[in-house]
Amino acid sequence: MRISIVNPNSTRSMTDTIALAARQAAARGTEILAYQNDAGPISIEGHVDGALAVPGLLHALAIAERDGADAHIIACFDDTGLEAARSVLECPVIGIGEAAARMATLVARRFSVVTTLSVSVPILEDNLVRAGLASLCASVRASELPVLALEADPEAAMAKISEEIALAITKDGAEAIVLGCAGMAEFAAALSREHGVPVVEGVSAAVKLMEGAAALGLKTAKRGGYGAPRTKHQGFAYPEGMVAQAREPA
Repeated sequence: MRISIVNPNSTRSMTDTIALAARQAAARGTEILAYQNDAGPISIEGHVDGALAVPGLLHALAIAERDGADAHIIACFDDTGLEAARSVLECPVIGIGEAAARMATLVARRFSVVTTLSVSVPILEDNLVRAGLASLCASVRASELPVLALEADPEAAMAKISEEIALAITKDGAEAIVLGCAGMAEFAAALSREHGVPVVEGVSAAVKLMEGAAALGLKTAKRGGYGAPRTKHQGFAYPEGMVAQAREPA
């Protein structure tokens, strides 16, 4: 089984971290194909970054499907380009935001999301509504940490995230926590031990969900909303500079 994971931003160190987390979560016999959108922004924080990342993301996903991937993961908690990806690909696709939230509902009745910046909160709230999970979410909290700060000072970042987790549990009634950024993946186990609640990170959750979907032989429905775009949209003939150079990390 081959599962692709695509980082929609262009930060190589984050791609490497995401790929490592995915490979650690994968079952024996699952091959993780990791790609990066080198034409994308260095991080995705808000609507504008997300919109700029979509063309290169779709191109990278198309390459992954041609490379034989049986399922795909979009490694941005905003689930950047997810609906478009499901419309142009045959194999199942999930974003790490939806994956983590769905996994949290298996172990708790109410979960909270702790993300990076406030600008992302409305996006995540809208995504939970779309996925039918908003009623199970106690809160979406922002740590006010820029995405790249997670790598620059991991210890300080984890301390700030921990503060928000404590508030989500005591003030919002959260029974589980969802970490709202791919760059937070390495913090999950330590934060779960510290707070005594399940802490779910989206990369691992997405790998396990896509392993199941691929094992069942599922394909994305092509009737209705995820129907393939008409011929005028095929070929991904993006303007100069918008095409991702998708590659597997070293």
